[in-house]
Amino acid sequence: MKPYRRRASTLAVRRTLRRRGAQPKVVALGGGMGLSASLAALRRITGDLTAVVTVADDGGSSGRLREELGVLPPGDLRKALAALCGDDDWGQTWARVIQHRFQSKGEINGHAVGNLLIVALWEQLGDPVQALDLVGRLLGAQGRVLPMSAVPLELQALVRGHDPERPDDVDTVCGQATVALTPGEVQSVHLVPNDPPAVPEAVAAVLDADWVVLGPGSWFSSVIPHLLVPELLDALVETKARKVLSLNLAPQPGETEGFSPQRHLEVLGRHAPKLALDVVLADEAAVPDVPAREPLVDAAKRLGAAVELAPVAGPDGSAKHDPELLAAAYDRIFRMHGRIGPWR
Repeated sequence: MKPYRRRASTLAVRRTLRRRGAQPKVVALGGGMGLSASLAALRRITGDLTAVVTVADDGGSSGRLREELGVLPPGDLRKALAALCGDDDWGQTWARVIQHRFQSKGEINGHAVGNLLIVALWEQLGDPVQALDLVGRLLGAQGRVLPMSAVPLELQALVRGHDPERPDDVDTVCGQATVALTPGEVQSVHLVPNDPPAVPEAVAAVLDADWVVLGPGSWFSSVIPHLLVPELLDALVETKARKVLSLNLAPQPGETEGFSPQRHLEVLGRHAPKLALDVVLADEAAVPDVPAREPLVDAAKRLGAAVELAPVAGPDGSAKHDPELLAAAYDRIFRMHGRIGPWR
């Protein structure tokens, strides 16, 4: 477990990659703003990047489109595409456009432009993967975005104390948006249907990767759902890729309130006991002293992983990752824990 203090610029990281003559194949799993943070960092250090995105969202614009049209929820897919847009004028303009939400007194209020664009192409092409690839080309996205399943999923959680008047009772809470903000203590989550088919391209990407990155993000509603898709979990267990788990900067109100860093690992292990990891990345400020680090190291060892500490938080004091610092941390992990020799 080695603290890491260097802040590497995007240019320096890219120069390092050019000296290697190749780049790692990286697959990032997650959803929402956590996955966006990871993608914004990873696109700075590799051009061979695939995002595999959860499709259980049922809130906001995504939930409305899902209910009305029976489509996959497009919101997390849109956010991933925006995160993969380049830093040039074209990329940043399109990132703003697809993230734009209409404000009106009519039915279009609250819908994001990117959600409507993605759903329109799904209806035109009849193939969610082909449509997302086409949106990626339009945006100049520096990577590929795939849904983890081709069917809309419902997230359900068993929650102790969901009703404050019955603090010892365990209730079933339905829907990703509800689970993310639920009062009480989440015991476990599952998907409906409970054995959804994985998108074949997502499975293939995991099996062919050099590195798989899981997290950061909403633990029960964005990170763990990937482990509940049987074909995707099998691929994660079987792949020869190294696996890094990126922890959140702080517990999230609702589903992980009061969680220690090691507890995040423990609940992940309970949901996927056969899954082994190689590295757990944590912000060094989240575990500032040795007594706080020892339980995290022990929990990581039980998953087969080493702990790497790095300053990855943004400078504004919020629980948001800094893309440059996170890129530097990933780059260091890939170099120190990767296979000997050039990337494939």
